[in-house]
Amino acid sequence: MGGLLEQRYRVDSVLARGGMSTVYRGRDTRLDRDVAIKVMDPHLTADPAFVARFEREARAAAQLHHPAVVSVHDQGVDGDQVYLVMELIDGGNLRDLLNQRGKLAPAVALSILGPVLSALGAAHRAGLVHRDVKPENVLIGPGGQVKVADFGLARSIGVNGVTSDSEILGTVAYLSPEQVETGAADARSDVYAAGIVLYEMLAGQAPYRGETPLSVAYQHVNSDVPSVPDIPLALDTLVRKSTRRSPVLRPANADAFLAELERVGTELGLTPQPVPVPGSLPENDRTVVMRPVPVAVGATPPSVAELTRPVSKPPIGPPNTGAAAMTTINTGPPTPPPGISATRTMQRQDPPRRRTPPKKKTKAELAEEQRQRRKKLYIIWGSVAAVLLVAIGSFAYYVNANRYTEMPALNGQSEQNAMLLLQKADLTGLVEKVASNDVPNGTVISSDPAAGAELRKNDAVKIVVSRGKPVVPFVQTGAEVDAATKEIQAAGLKAAKDAAKDAFHDTVPIGKVVGVDPRPGTTLDIDSPVTLILSKGPPPRLPVPNVVGKTKDEAFAELQRAGIEVVEAGGEDAAENGGSRVARTDPPAGTVLDPTQSKRVTVFFENNREVEVPDVARKKVREAKEELERAGLKVKVEFNKSNNATVVNQSIQPGQRVRRGTEITIVGL
Repeated sequence: MGGLLEQRYRVDSVLARGGMSTVYRGRDTRLDRDVAIKVMDPHLTADPAFVARFEREARAAAQLHHPAVVSVHDQGVDGDQVYLVMELIDGGNLRDLLNQRGKLAPAVALSILGPVLSALGAAHRAGLVHRDVKPENVLIGPGGQVKVADFGLARSIGVNGVTSDSEILGTVAYLSPEQVETGAADARSDVYAAGIVLYEMLAGQAPYRGETPLSVAYQHVNSDVPSVPDIPLALDTLVRKSTRRSPVLRPANADAFLAELERVGTELGLTPQPVPVPGSLPENDRTVVMRPVPVAVGATPPSVAELTRPVSKPPIGPPNTGAAAMTTINTGPPTPPPGISATRTMQRQDPPRRRTPPKKKTKAELAEEQRQRRKKLYIIWGSVAAVLLVAIGSFAYYVNANRYTEMPALNGQSEQNAMLLLQKADLTGLVEKVASNDVPNGTVISSDPAAGAELRKNDAVKIVVSRGKPVVPFVQTGAEVDAATKEIQAAGLKAAKDAAKDAFHDTVPIGKVVGVDPRPGTTLDIDSPVTLILSKGPPPRLPVPNVVGKTKDEAFAELQRAGIEVVEAGGEDAAENGGSRVARTDPPAGTVLDPTQSKRVTVFFENNREVEVPDVARKKVREAKEELERAGLKVKVEFNKSNNATVVNQSIQPGQRVRRGTEITIVGL
């Protein structure tokens, strides 16, 4: 630490250690800014596969320009050090927050997952899949800004497989069943991992735990994610839908998942909440690498006895001399048995027949025979050729029939039916979600290629699916205006500003976003304006001025200068003429008003009607003056005019009725 990479990047303290690399806090000495430097472990630099995977992170992340994606500034090699320079996020990650707080409130969980899905949606639209979505890769910066990091495992969606050696990359607690079984990963694999992260935020722990990574992976493949206790049913249903074992049953990509999340949030009335910032960065960020164990396919190997079998040879030696094997050769006539005479009967042999010489053929007969032989050969070879042609044609037809397929008609189908039709046709569908004012949500708008096209089996085809009319997105409280504008534009809407709608906020700094109008989840037409409500900072203190005893014009002018809306009381408390004086206000003088609420003050007047004179004897001069003025009388103090003096006499006796505004003299002692 303390050294320079390529004479530019100073490496400082360690921020995090992972399975393939270490992340350091650093300094770009050329641009004079703090950065995060990710350096590959030295023992991996000799492996070209790991180096390629590390460099792929830079290329993948550099393609993404999104406020919720950690920016990649540079990538290079200095000697045996392969490194990546990224945006520095001071704060922590979601794992730190879960370790500190356990499970999170549903509104906070949705406020965190919303930006995560927005970032993944941008990646999916760019043809990339993250493949390692987990709390350690969800960074929370100052002000609760949420960003997705570590696209080191990112890969093009159109590429089959995982790596050249069929490794399974990703943290096992968040791997989708298809990643565990085949290593294949697409946008729905990220949806599954994001659903597991949502489960962990709501439940306080991951759904599957085990003593070994293989036992956890087995549960992903063979068990459904359980329900989360003590949360609304709609939210639990969304968690289970995003973590279905079959990819077809999940939302097609992060944009579809985000739309579902916004819909559920709107139904439950969950408004965006400020995201708490963890205290420190994590110490461990380990990525589990599962290598498939080679298993022999076939019968059990034969035993030694089966492999070595003796073969008997015929014995070498003299022939069998037994009775059955003995042969008697007798050159003379056979000796008859006793009692029978040896009489020999001779038979005469017929003379051999003489063969008639063949008749000599004429030239015409010889030519005809030659022609017949050629005809037979032509027939034989023609039949053989025909059979070969039929066999070759049949084989070619069989091969081509099994290699090619026809693009089905998908326009107007639901997304789920379209994926099933593609599956039956042995094709892979890449879904692109676009907003539409006319086509219902989830319905296929078009396909590329069109219906009827001849394709090779397992080819990838593009289907454009409507996500319906744009929905106002969740914008994080305290977000920057540029980030909120990009979120709204990504939803197919236009961001607007209106100073009249800006509001005071106790915690959000001036100029940051505190909300949107219309509220998140509202359905609008494409390119409809969405107003950003910006913070005007903490609300100022606004006390009600004391206007008691002043004329109507004087009181109204003073209250209006203070920014207060003035309302005149009705009935007997209304002003009769310009000489009417203010008797009281509601709220009373000195009350501090909240600028975010009503700033209306009602003014009550005293008119020239009769009032009863109160008894103020033995009261302090100050108290007596206040009581008499409240009754609508004018007060004159004689002798001792100190406010602490005691009233010993009053010019009008208590209980008498006089007109409002009558002057009464009190004597202080």
